[in-house]
Amino acid sequence: MFESLKKKFGKAIEIGLPSEIRKGDIEDNIRNILMESDVALETCDRIIDSFDSFIDGVKKKISVAEVKSALRESISAILGENSIDLDILNPGKKPYIILFLGINGTGKTTTVAKMANYFKENNRRSVVAASDTFRAGAIEQLAILCQTVGVNLIKHESGSDPASVAFDAIEHAKARNLDYVLIDSAGRMQTNRNLLEEMKKIKRVAKPDLTVLVLDAMIGQDAVYQAETFLKEVSYDAIILTKLDTDARGGSIITISDQLKKPIIFVGTGQKMNEIMPFDGNWYLDRILPE
Repeated sequence: MFESLKKKFGKAIEIGLPSEIRKGDIEDNIRNILMESDVALETCDRIIDSFDSFIDGVKKKISVAEVKSALRESISAILGENSIDLDILNPGKKPYIILFLGINGTGKTTTVAKMANYFKENNRRSVVAASDTFRAGAIEQLAILCQTVGVNLIKHESGSDPASVAFDAIEHAKARNLDYVLIDSAGRMQTNRNLLEEMKKIKRVAKPDLTVLVLDAMIGQDAVYQAETFLKEVSYDAIILTKLDTDARGGSIITISDQLKKPIIFVGTGQKMNEIMPFDGNWYLDRILPE
């Protein structure tokens, strides 16, 4: 995971170079590596500016350890500036209602089931609402996944009102004192006006405590465009980033954190139901810039 970015940093900083590096030799290399790894130009400039402010106090040469430390600090500042005050396992409300947004192909429906499994593994009880009623396949997929992880699914017929499914799931959770309601939603392209209006209706009816946008790490800058449209039309509080196990370039986490100004709270690390984890900036940094 992120091996490409790790190797590029390693090559620029260490391989074939002495223990001390001339400051002028490293800046362009870092910028090129970041851009080749799906880091947006504006974000690259932020990182380089921060890096420069650190090494300005250094004379002509800087050690490999200092380069790594400066880069880690620069990237860490971006990853940490959009924190959210939330203990997801102890949110202080029952049921805690989470609405999932995202277009088809991002892994949204699978992520809903993964989150249900995550809560179950942590001794929390949840119910899932199949509120993507526009696509029969989505209901069937979610039914199979929920059966696999052993959580209840509230569903209506294909084509029914998505908000009514969410409402029924919330009532189900209240009656049984469940901890969470996880609401799937339609995932057509983000420019589809009718579906965007349906998502707004779900939000009005369900009044979610947390609205999460699910993004595919592999699509790079396109993920930012998707997210900006959703933010404008529906709004969301946080991001779950999927498919990190197949993200060869590894820089999308940095771009998304910087440009969207929303916290990444979970990441999908594989296809299995238990391959999802809370996002930790140090975990990411240890993989691209090990100390």
